[in-house]
Amino acid sequence: MKYLLIGVIASVFISCTATQQTVKTSTVQDDGKIDITFLQLNDVYEIAPLEGGKVGGMARVEYVHQELLKENKNTYMFMAGDFLNPSLLGTVKYNGERIRGRQMVEIMNAMNFDLVTFGNHEFDLKMKDLQKRLNESNFNWTSANARQKVCKKATYPFYKERNGIKEFIPDTYILEAKDADGTTVKIGFFSVVIPSNPQNFVVYKDIFTEATRAYNALKDKVDIIIGLTHVAVEQDKKIAQMLRDVPLIMGGHEHTNMLVTVGNTKIAKADANAKTVYIHRLHYDKPTKTLQLTSELKSISDKTNSDTKVAAIVSKWNGVLNNQIKQIIDDPNGIIYTTDVPLDGRDIPIRSKQTNLGKLVAKAMAFGFQNKVDCALVNGGSIRLDDQLEGDINSIDIFRVLPFGGSIVKVQLKGSLLTEVLDYGESKAGKGAYLQRYNADFDTATQQWKVDGKPIDSEKIYTVAFSDYLLKGYDIPFLKPDNKDVVNVYYPAKDEMGYDIRKAIISYLKQLP
Repeated sequence: MKYLLIGVIASVFISCTATQQTVKTSTVQDDGKIDITFLQLNDVYEIAPLEGGKVGGMARVEYVHQELLKENKNTYMFMAGDFLNPSLLGTVKYNGERIRGRQMVEIMNAMNFDLVTFGNHEFDLKMKDLQKRLNESNFNWTSANARQKVCKKATYPFYKERNGIKEFIPDTYILEAKDADGTTVKIGFFSVVIPSNPQNFVVYKDIFTEATRAYNALKDKVDIIIGLTHVAVEQDKKIAQMLRDVPLIMGGHEHTNMLVTVGNTKIAKADANAKTVYIHRLHYDKPTKTLQLTSELKSISDKTNSDTKVAAIVSKWNGVLNNQIKQIIDDPNGIIYTTDVPLDGRDIPIRSKQTNLGKLVAKAMAFGFQNKVDCALVNGGSIRLDDQLEGDINSIDIFRVLPFGGSIVKVQLKGSLLTEVLDYGESKAGKGAYLQRYNADFDTATQQWKVDGKPIDSEKIYTVAFSDYLLKGYDIPFLKPDNKDVVNVYYPAKDEMGYDIRKAIISYLKQLP
């Protein structure tokens, strides 16, 4: 009897144990539904906060990223082009060579970006610098229409090189996500970039042809197709009209946030320099092949916490920048001016029409010579901000506007040559030789150029403040000191305000009410 009781107890114990093991190894049934989160950035040139620390900052973005990952492990981060250039830090020398986007790659590696594409400004870099940044990057790239030019007719994809092995950048990219209950989804991405920056090492294929080709290559392989583009919004709209099954295009290039709907497609663009980011939440029902998509524009500000790991990297690079600028300006971060309206230094306006920032720069050039000039002219291409200055402005912001500096020169020249210079600048609208002006305007009624409100006298000698770059003939071939109609050129001494155009602008802003 004793042995029988022991056997019964043992049997019950084994039975209970088996039941417990069965519970532990059981799995949640696949419901065929999955949630995915996308974090989108575009046109990010600066790793640190702007406007006196009030907006932007990649350490803050990373904090948001980490919070989203806690909410949903299927969170992915994207950059829709323009991040390696332009930036003030990129022009600074570090360990004997210009930084040229190295700081951004280090930051983005630390943030674990999932996928990026080219913007037109990536091709501002020389090929050797771009190749270094590609090789350093741990994140994935994709591009359907930008290819590397090898010789007159041959092209091939850009690539990363690791340990002597070339990893070519694909035309498309497929991401596979899986949730806790086993639901999987394949998401395909295509990308195109605007062909606005011609270089001898890059070939831009047609945006619409290549977007369609990439879409067709993906459509039988994935559940959802998403665009990751860097083109003008009108081009995004045309892509949406052509590819009606694409629910979302994460775009860049415009620098101001927008959410545009074309048919079934949302086109989303965040503000430049991570002042905002887009958070897209996708809920996909696999059996019915239906997608629910919500998009949230999130501000990145001084109310956003910072990730300590990324903040440490930002601090390191900021130290490099501040050490360089302190050789010219004592207090790089001190607020020098607060603007009530955005000062427009975006590439397209600054190279095609008069902007308030362009006029401010030209007016400051005149101030650099105690306003003892008739007018002031600067080429729009020297203003490299490709952004708007808002709110509090510090000296670093002015260095961002004109990273290459240079002097202001005072030139005496005949009115006939001044008219020729102004005509040439106007004819170059859309290019870097377009002139931002102070006290020189075109009267459309009389079809005449006027200085200080009076028509230019072709025989009169005018005193004009030019950026020294302009007087070298790079943008305006005939504007050189040896031109017969140039009477005199004055180059400022090192202790004069005009020796560095940025110091002149800073001094000008400081004295404004």
